[in-house]
Amino acid sequence: MELLNRELPDRQRGLSLIYALLALAALSVASVALMRAINTGSLVAGNLSFQQEATAAADQAVRQAVSSLNGKISALSTNLDADIPAIGYYASTDDLLDVTGAQSSAATRTLVKWTDTYCSEQISGSYASCAFTPMKLAAAINGNSASYIVFRLCDSAGDPTTVATINCARPLSSSAISSTNETRDYSAGSGTSSGVVSPYYRIVVRVSGARNTVSYTETIMHF
Repeated sequence: MELLNRELPDRQRGLSLIYALLALAALSVASVALMRAINTGSLVAGNLSFQQEATAAADQAVRQAVSSLNGKISALSTNLDADIPAIGYYASTDDLLDVTGAQSSAATRTLVKWTDTYCSEQISGSYASCAFTPMKLAAAINGNSASYIVFRLCDSAGDPTTVATINCARPLSSSAISSTNETRDYSAGSGTSSGVVSPYYRIVVRVSGARNTVSYTETIMHF
């Protein structure tokens, strides 16, 4: 019987499998990176949305603060000459006031007691006082809790129309004749009118919402 000489096929070395596994690993890494990028983008967009919602909620808190102050001053013109802590109102302002608590290195600052544990959460010895108490809104605003505090921009409490030593920040002037009042405002500060100019009031609102979102807004107004 004649034997046929045949070449044996080359042995499989498994290189194709290795290349396939490497490609699969690269695709897996790319997929994970893409998922992380999408998740991060979603978190950033969500946090920004919560921040915008908290800031929008502050507008309603400002409206309530203005309404409360207007009710007081309408009942009696001197009602806002003294502190009313029960409604978060103070007839003077402190130059060392730190409403956001961001100045952690200032040991002489004055804090607002926004929450029951707010002062104790600050660095020990990093503030001089934490006596100002805000007004907390009873009802939540779109799921956000809000508090506000109002300071009259005067250096001390009292009636500035009768006590000459009380200095207050005021508009330049008011007029019963012209709504713009350019001739008075630009006459080197001289000239007054029959209109009553109240001091400026500073309304600071703190809103806390989802994901530990905290927003601070400030409004300056006068009556």
